[in-house]
Amino acid sequence: MPDASCLKGRVLAKSLRRLDNVSLTTRSGLALRILLINPNTTQAVTDLVAGHVRSFIGEAATLVPVTGRFGARYIASRAAAAIAGHAALDALAEHVAGCDAVYLACFGDPGLTALREVAPVPVVGMAEAACQTASRAACGAGRRFGIVTGGALWGPMLREFVAGIGLGDRLSGVRTVAPTGGEIAADPDAALGQLAAACRACAEEDGAEAVILGGAALAGLAARIQPAVPVPVLCSVEAGTRMVLAVAGAGEPRGTTPTLASTGLSPVLAALLAGA
Repeated sequence: MPDASCLKGRVLAKSLRRLDNVSLTTRSGLALRILLINPNTTQAVTDLVAGHVRSFIGEAATLVPVTGRFGARYIASRAAAAIAGHAALDALAEHVAGCDAVYLACFGDPGLTALREVAPVPVVGMAEAACQTASRAACGAGRRFGIVTGGALWGPMLREFVAGIGLGDRLSGVRTVAPTGGEIAADPDAALGQLAAACRACAEEDGAEAVILGGAALAGLAARIQPAVPVPVLCSVEAGTRMVLAVAGAGEPRGTTPTLASTGLSPVLAALLAGA
């Protein structure tokens, strides 16, 4: 029998079919509250993503943006991603009360299945949502999507991630540019040419029918790159935003989570894991 985190993931895929009819209120008529977790420790990235999400949703939903309390300044390695998963759980425990959904706003989704295991509300991962959206955009038998992001170490990490969510056969490839997400956020204009060239290569050399521009720090750049790319370029931040709006307030029942005794964790996270 699939575990609770797998079942919650399937809900996200089904939600893609109703994105154009999203209601930005809960069943009780209250405005939605969305917890946005940036699991790195750079406040500027949180501000960038939150600003882009707010421009997308307007005033109809309240965004609660949170930056990782500890960990890497930017996530660009397996070690940084592992620490970010802990930071995301810590942020969930501290801030999820009163929220209708959680948006894990990091491409690569560190800690996503763990968050779903313990969260009282639906959790959407930026990378998973973007891959599911791109899979639909590259519709048709045998058609595939590509990914472009910053930081060379993300290549194998993302190929493993896409295979893990069952879309490995739809992935044409992952292309990375040398600047990390943090460096791109600091000077996006300097990276536009490299990003556009990588997206074109995905389409023209790898056979991608759609390309994800992946990364919280790359918010808003897909539209600027699109004129230079012959296939749709999808913004991962926007794909995740649409998904979280679709599932927020849906009243999805929470499964039974095993309790866990722990040592050395923050009091709020220890209490959450203990089922308190």
